[in-house]
Amino acid sequence: MTASSTTASRAETVFVVDDDEAVRDSLTWLLEGNGYQVRCFDSAEQFLAAYDTAQVACLILDVRMHGMSGPELQDRLVAEGKALPIVFVTGHGDVPLAVSTMKKGAIDFIEKPFDESELRTLVERMLDKARADFSAASEQKAAQDLLSRLTTREQQVLERIVAGRLNKQIADDLGISIKTVEAHRANIMEKLNVSTVADLLRLALSKPQS
Repeated sequence: MTASSTTASRAETVFVVDDDEAVRDSLTWLLEGNGYQVRCFDSAEQFLAAYDTAQVACLILDVRMHGMSGPELQDRLVAEGKALPIVFVTGHGDVPLAVSTMKKGAIDFIEKPFDESELRTLVERMLDKARADFSAASEQKAAQDLLSRLTTREQQVLERIVAGRLNKQIADDLGISIKTVEAHRANIMEKLNVSTVADLLRLALSKPQS
């Protein structure tokens, strides 16, 4: 099965957090039957203690549970910068609450009892997003590692290059000669392993905005 081989090769994980054992068992049976790697938890607290962000994963999360609720777990993950794709499992009376979670970034919600085809489609949507997010985060970290090699003066020059300043303007800004600016530019390009200004700007602009 394609889903099985793709998921297994990537070591991707579908987390299920629900305090109803029957729901956990049902979801595990459906998902593992479609080739997904599944890890279940009976509480949000248990999940938080085990979750490692260094993996491609998504989360199927119950809205109402003992202890921390599903939406509270979502808020906690977002606040800690650990957001991952989430689909909420809801009862009929929970739909308005589930809709509010989507406004905070949840992918969707499914009502009990859930449809296998719908669930499979949602899980693949979540994993697609998780793959893209993981790839983007990895690229950003690599860019930050390169940028950290720059000296303070090189960082000052780079900031002005990004701002569109010409060499003469940068020299005036920093009280240095144009030849020194040119030397810094060459060092920056070499350290960041880029050959064009376009590539330089792309890498520099990958830095998170404070």
